[in-house]
Amino acid sequence: MSIIHAACPHDCPDTCSMLISVEKGRAVKVEGNPDHPPTAGVLCTKVARYLERTYHPERLVTPLKRIGAKGSGQFTPISWDEALTTIASRLQTIAARDPEAILPYSYGGTMGFVQSEGMAARFFNKLGASQLDRTICAAAGGAGLKATYGLGVGLDGDTIDQAKVLILWGINPITSSIHFWRKAQAAKRNGSILIAIDPYRSLSAEKCDQHIALNVGTDAALALGLVHIWIRDDLLDHEYIQNHTLGFKELSERAQRFTPDYVAQTCGISVETLENLAALIGHTAIIDQQPIAIRASYGLQRVRGGGNTMRALACLPSLLGAWKHQGGGLLLSSSGFFPVNKAALEHPELLPNTPRTINMSTIGDALLHETTPEFGPKIEAVIVYNSNPVAIAPEGGKVAQGFAREDLFTVVLEHFMTDTAKYADIVLPATTQLEHVDIHKSYGHQYVLFNHPTIQPLGECKPNSEIFRLLAKQMDFSEACFHEDDETIASQAFDWSHPHMQGISFESLKAQGWQRLNTDSIPFAQGQFPTASGKCEFLSSTLAAQGLDPLPDFIPPYESVASNPELAARYPLAMISPPERHFLNSTFVNIESLRKTTPEPTLEIHPIDAAARGISTGSLVAIFNDRGNFQAKAVITDKVRAGLVVAPSTWWKGMSRDGKNCNEVTSQALTDLGNGPTFYDCLVEVKVA
Repeated sequence: MSIIHAACPHDCPDTCSMLISVEKGRAVKVEGNPDHPPTAGVLCTKVARYLERTYHPERLVTPLKRIGAKGSGQFTPISWDEALTTIASRLQTIAARDPEAILPYSYGGTMGFVQSEGMAARFFNKLGASQLDRTICAAAGGAGLKATYGLGVGLDGDTIDQAKVLILWGINPITSSIHFWRKAQAAKRNGSILIAIDPYRSLSAEKCDQHIALNVGTDAALALGLVHIWIRDDLLDHEYIQNHTLGFKELSERAQRFTPDYVAQTCGISVETLENLAALIGHTAIIDQQPIAIRASYGLQRVRGGGNTMRALACLPSLLGAWKHQGGGLLLSSSGFFPVNKAALEHPELLPNTPRTINMSTIGDALLHETTPEFGPKIEAVIVYNSNPVAIAPEGGKVAQGFAREDLFTVVLEHFMTDTAKYADIVLPATTQLEHVDIHKSYGHQYVLFNHPTIQPLGECKPNSEIFRLLAKQMDFSEACFHEDDETIASQAFDWSHPHMQGISFESLKAQGWQRLNTDSIPFAQGQFPTASGKCEFLSSTLAAQGLDPLPDFIPPYESVASNPELAARYPLAMISPPERHFLNSTFVNIESLRKTTPEPTLEIHPIDAAARGISTGSLVAIFNDRGNFQAKAVITDKVRAGLVVAPSTWWKGMSRDGKNCNEVTSQALTDLGNGPTFYDCLVEVKVA
């Protein structure tokens, strides 16, 4: 038996190091690597079942051609030669008219550089296809963080157990970041006070010392309310503010209108709750000189003002001088610490022109758009890989309608017959993480990881990289970069000469499987933020240069009782759709052992709202608005605020009783910064089905 180093490929901040035991060419065991500090020998309940996914009896193992109606899932096996010839011929015909009529669609089905955007990006750049604005997860928060800190950087996750107050702001790590939760528990054992700020009393919030349930989309108001009180009570680190921040005077003026009364009314909390929170954080940081940590996540930025929300949160640690302490500061993403060599991976010089960009969160409208001077050519072909847009994109009825177009040529690279694959003309069987080479960064820690293939590809499956390499050959792309193998692409993923890569080489990474970046565990004790000013920018020069408000502000949701009373009269319930604990986005939904606990979609609703609608626990309910409707089984609970419903996501439509999921009702409207999605900016009504 051999044990091989691998890396978890999924869209999760933990990016675990895995050990795969292989016997006679078959993977027989998947374990967390005990030597990798973030993993510490533990895998989540999903990835612990990775062998069930790899060896699933419904794995696609041969190319398929559609023989029935789009969406019917009726296919027949074909050879790779026929598949590649068909795809190349159709793409060449379309490209001859206008290559921008071709659109790639991908996201975080794998986070590895080789199997995501390496060879694929080269292929579409050479083709001159439309570009995809990959915004569907973290774009708004990322834009807010970049405007404040310069990059997606933050506190060192390895030190979080040293915080004396740890705020879980919009994150449920028991579901979405179990290794961070282990650190949070260690912090609690060390005497830390854990506070959850979330409209929903999640599994994690239940285990914190305090849960503050604010109205959806009002986090920025809460953050600016804290700023108001700290200034009023002089709970500030004046030296840090003077030396390492920009725009304190302007921020102070902005915060004046965020009085405790206004913030309490806006957020739906008491003035006492706000005052006590501000006093606890401020006194711990300024009087006791102890580290304060904020762990934020992406749910809170999936509303109209998501970018400004992250801007407001990102200002808080610098006001308190929290960055001076190990374990202090804020973490949304650590991605910016990694010196990714994007140009070497993607070869942008292959672009024959500057093609249009289509936002992936508005794919429903885009696929139904005709040719116009403003939009450009009608989309005639979509190549989907590492994503399942029919399930995960907002306003799902339009998405399905677009993919159902008979004149749309669709190719899907997949492991299973997903909702999207059912609409494909050609389905190509892709390898899983155990069957290919890849290299990874993380957005939750500061370790680089290498993934060794552990088994031979099942059936006729091929890595994404090889599929695009073969398509490039079929289309006579002659550039040398199309002949590079996967290890060569992996070796180009980072700038190995960067100071953060000191002590790391490609060979040493392959040998160990993981290595930590050469970064400071207290990154901004002396300021030195990667902004234009070198300071934490309360007043953002980047946003000012774009003609945008340079200060953080509270921007009300598109859809809420307070901001849109006319709409709320018809659809009075706010809906959020956080991850179902046993799924990861739309991955793992078809793993039967993970679906046993929750065999069908549910909707959590407060007893007051349920009683007003005659809903009982277990009732089949219809959730609807002007965009669409879906069904779920009601769960009556006070974990949700009155006026809020929670629809854990993201179910494959084919596995729900009505063939729909929660994205039937979510909106294609975009955020204030970053053009991100607004999944949690959504009003609905609920009735017994």
